[in-house]
Amino acid sequence: MNMQYTPPQVWTWDSDNGGEFASINRPTAGATHETTLPEGEHPLQLYSLATPNGVKVTIMLEELLQLGISGAEYDAWLIRIGEGQQFSSGFVEINPNSKIPALLDKSSDQPVRVFESGSILLYLAEKFSAFIPQQSAARTEVLNWLFWQMGSAPYVGGGFGHFYNYAPEKFEYPINRFTMETKRQLDVLERQLASHPYIAGNEYTIADIAIWPWYGALVRNELYNAAEFLSVSDYPHLRDWAERIAQRPAVIRGRRVNRVWGDEALQLPERHSAEDFA
Repeated sequence: MNMQYTPPQVWTWDSDNGGEFASINRPTAGATHETTLPEGEHPLQLYSLATPNGVKVTIMLEELLQLGISGAEYDAWLIRIGEGQQFSSGFVEINPNSKIPALLDKSSDQPVRVFESGSILLYLAEKFSAFIPQQSAARTEVLNWLFWQMGSAPYVGGGFGHFYNYAPEKFEYPINRFTMETKRQLDVLERQLASHPYIAGNEYTIADIAIWPWYGALVRNELYNAAEFLSVSDYPHLRDWAERIAQRPAVIRGRRVNRVWGDEALQLPERHSAEDFA
């Protein structure tokens, strides 16, 4: 039987209590060490790791390059979050929240820092006029789904993923609570895709690029090994969409960038030119 937890009058941090990521989680922000980030020759400098949030941006950049937009050439530098590299002074200068991905655009006299994956997708879409409609209603629909993803995915990752996959102990209440919410979100997408080929309508947009690395990975059993537990066969339209997106050449390339686990043939720790994929 689980012991009842009574919160103390004042919470104090137990650095050993936090599961797989206890060594890098802390209740304070800011840099822990001085390190200058590397910079390559391209205007766009990306500092990231191939987590679902990181993959959004590398897919976007590869999609832009697939369109022939040479200004989207980029250097992708590996940030090993398990080693705390996101807490370096150089990284914190670009993203004070110390989360990947972080982008530095040096294409103008004044470099522009962009952090939060949704903000990066929107920034790139607007910069290059791609993967976002210009017409107001269609653009708003894309933004609806972009912000839906930003607000919803933490319940999948920090909620379901943490308690189902990473937590040092498995407890029924949080697993049930976040499983219910994850399945509700999958059903939201299933209903939308039942009548639309892509998330925001008839065109592939940053809404698809934002949502696929999380929810596509879930239904393709590439995230938390939870497809059977979540009964993903209940979502045929979502699964079909996920498979179609997975076959896009830019998605195949983008998923490899800053990846340092799994099949070695699918890993590309750093990316500095198209030749790196050879």
